Amino acid sequence: MSRESDSERPAEVVREYGPFPDARRVNGVSFDGSLVWFASGEKLQAFEPASGRIVRALDVPCDAGTAFDGRHLFQIAGDRIHKIDPVTGEVLSRIPAPGGGAGDSGLAWAEGTLWVGQYRNRKIHQIDPDTGAILRTIESNRFVTGVTWVDDELWHGTWEGGEAELRQVDPETGEVLTRLTMPEGTEVSGLESDQGDFFYAGGGASGRIRAVRKPRRRSGR
Repeated sequence: MSRESDSERPAEVVREYGPFPDARRVNGVSFDGSLVWFASGEKLQAFEPASGRIVRALDVPCDAGTAFDGRHLFQIAGDRIHKIDPVTGEVLSRIPAPGGGAGDSGLAWAEGTLWVGQYRNRKIHQIDPDTGAILRTIESNRFVTGVTWVDDELWHGTWEGGEAELRQVDPETGEVLTRLTMPEGTEVSGLESDQGDFFYAGGGASGRIRAVRKPRRRSGR
């Protein structure tokens, strides 16, 4: 099991987006370098971070986590993970989700593989993007509701017992290195980094997405 460090601070929410038309909730969240994509159940939608304006929508099932590998979107849909052409919305391939549709949550792309959160099982699986085979498993001590990598750091969202956090964890041991506590009453569903200064945290049933400032890396890490 993971153990916690003393590095805890309030999350700095710098902007809220939404709620959006035709989006009762926000499931997964991803970023393609210019647009923020989010899963809203029946549509995978994308907005401009500067304006907050919806500019794309794909009619694909999107129940949970979303990821982008530089060319394609990946989307949890029931007991499958779909590889999607972001231009046409065509599903190019399918692999089994590690939880079989029961508790698959966050999704991220890193190191040429997919990383899949397991909500109530409190785990993150690294899987082969072509076969779905599990390559490695990291345990958490909280529900896992979103996953992202940035600057060689693994972060996941959690929302449990009415409390939501963004957590940096050691990818080898699961040790909690940093905790960003979200404002009271907020949820964290999907989580994604813009590979710069911000995280985008899905707000679940609120239908909102919050931009959270990423802490500066401490020297020596």
